Formats: sequence, structure tokens, C-alpha cells
Amino acid sequence: MNELIINKEKTAIVVIDLQKGIVGMPVEPHAAADVVANAAKLAQAFRKNGMPVFLVHVTPSADGKDALHPVSDAATMSAPRAADWAEFVPEMGPEPGDFIVTKRQWGAFYGTELDLQLRRRGINTIVLCGISTNIGVESTARFAFEYGYEQIFAEDATAARSADEHEHAMKGTFMRIGRVRTTEDILSALV
Repeated sequence: MNELIINKEKTAIVVIDLQKGIVGMPVEPHAAADVVANAAKLAQAFRKNGMPVFLVHVTPSADGKDALHPVSDAATMSAPRAADWAEFVPEMGPEPGDFIVTKRQWGAFYGTELDLQLRRRGINTIVLCGISTNIGVESTARFAFEYGYEQIFAEDATAARSADEHEHAMKGTFMRIGRVRTTEDILSALV
């Protein structure tokens, strides 16, 4: 494994869907509380270093007309969403200076200003974390790769519905398009 070197002037963190309605779901192999704690440590380190923090959450518009249509039986079984479903968990903020991205689908690039805002700040590397590893994080990562971003994945600041889904994304996709590291590895590179 190569030493992790992070250019603080060209790197941002993108935190995917650490919002009340998603963090409340069961996830593996890391507990949601651990994912949130690790993501919050990373976000704080980025803020301390004057590096951009992008907090992404997902929700349909008020009229619901832009919501993705379910394509499977599992997707249609979800319960009605609580009023605070899309609110960020308190540990994540937002704090002054954070960028908020609202997405209407799995990935954080399609239909949002994420790419524009990263490029305007000269960002060419993103640290990705959040829930769910194989849905929101992976969809975002695939777009980021195609857009030419270098990527660092915080393995213990992500989780999925099952350990298998998490591991498949980490080993099957992320290792091909970026570097997979722990929260501590990333924090050490920011010192």
C-alpha cells in the first residue's frame, strides 16, 4: 500500500447521506454510529485545515415528482418518511462554510452543482464516505472517476445494508478507481 499524501489545497471531503432517515437503517460491517463518528472526525479535520466539506443528502422535491420510481418489489416496501428524514445527523453539522448538496437520486453528481463547485475551488481529489457504500457512495464514485477526480475512500466511514455489499464495492470497484484507506490513515495524512 502506497503512502497516502493529500494535497490540502486540492482535496475536499464529500459525505454521502449521513442523514437521519438513512443513518437509522441497519448497516454492516460498521455500525451507523461508528460511520458517523469517523465521518465527523474527517469533516472536522478538513474544516480545521481550511479544506472544503461537502455534505450531501437525498430527498425528493416537495411535490415528489422527481423521486426515482421503484423498479423492484423491495423498493416499494419502504415506509412513509418522517418529516426530518433528510436532515443531517447532528454530528455532521452543517457548520458555517460547509457546502450542502441536495440530490434526487443515488449519485451526488447528476443533476447537482457538485462538480461545478469542486472545480471552481480547484479540487481534483475527493475523500468519499457515507451510507450506503454500494449505492450513494458508489454511484458518486463512478461519476467522479469518469470526471477525472482522484479518490480516497474512507473504508470505516462507510457501510451498506450487508457486509457483502460493502466489501464488493470496496474490493470490486473502489480499489480500481481510487485508494481505500481507514479514517486514521486519512487523518494522519492531514497532519
